[in-house]
Amino acid sequence: MVFKPNYNMQRAERDRAKQAKKDEKVREKEERRKAEEAAGTAPSDTPVPTATTGDNPDAT
Repeated sequence: MVFKPNYNMQRAERDRAKQAKKDEKVREKEERRKAEEAAGTAPSDTPVPTATTGDNPDAT
């Protein structure tokens, strides 16, 4: 007897695996964020404000 593919079951399995991967990524990102907050450091993806040349009229 020939195997008859069950496309709905296969798609459900792919969707489940995809969602599990997304959940793992979110959990890791959240753990990194909590660790950075606990360490008292700013996350690396936030820009650090820098002085511009327009703030100081004496600078040329």
